[in-house]
Amino acid sequence: MKTLEITGYKRANLGKQEAKRLRRDANAPGVLYGGQEQIHFHTPMAMRKELVYTADAHFVHLHLGDKTYKCILQDIQFHPVSEMILHVDFLQIFEDKFVKMQIPTATIGKAPGVTKGGNLAIKLRKLPVWAYPKDMPERIQVDVSTLDLGQMARVRDITTQHYTILASPGIPVASIEIPRALRSAASKAEEE
Repeated sequence: MKTLEITGYKRANLGKQEAKRLRRDANAPGVLYGGQEQIHFHTPMAMRKELVYTADAHFVHLHLGDKTYKCILQDIQFHPVSEMILHVDFLQIFEDKFVKMQIPTATIGKAPGVTKGGNLAIKLRKLPVWAYPKDMPERIQVDVSTLDLGQMARVRDITTQHYTILASPGIPVASIEIPRALRSAASKAEEE
């Protein structure tokens, strides 16, 4: 799993006026939860782009003064019109405690259904995973090499190692969809 380095600065003053001032100065306020105490801080908005605007999951090393905290992005709030970052919550993680993260999926293999003219459709781009930080996968591999036209790979078909997927086993993750042209050609052949 990739780790991003973010430098933050502890906030002495809390409240709406202070948060507005920080945003005017291109800083985003945030809170670190999960440890002994909540820590209020701010970081320059530009530092968070590679963490926020990506499909990948990351661990974060949050540097606040002389301390570094290992954490994950828990929640983010955007302005409804400008989409400026309003607030960010991080959750401190520990090597001996389970953590839940949304992990992206990735297909592997060549589906026979695609070779026959079908389209590979990704139904779930991310899945919730429960694991120790050291066992957290970077991506969840979904094998589509056995899928023919109209077939799908479900959560129960995914092989996991040292982590648990917190989704219903019957939910489809990827499928081979039959294009309309292929369906109409098949129905014409049946009629003849």
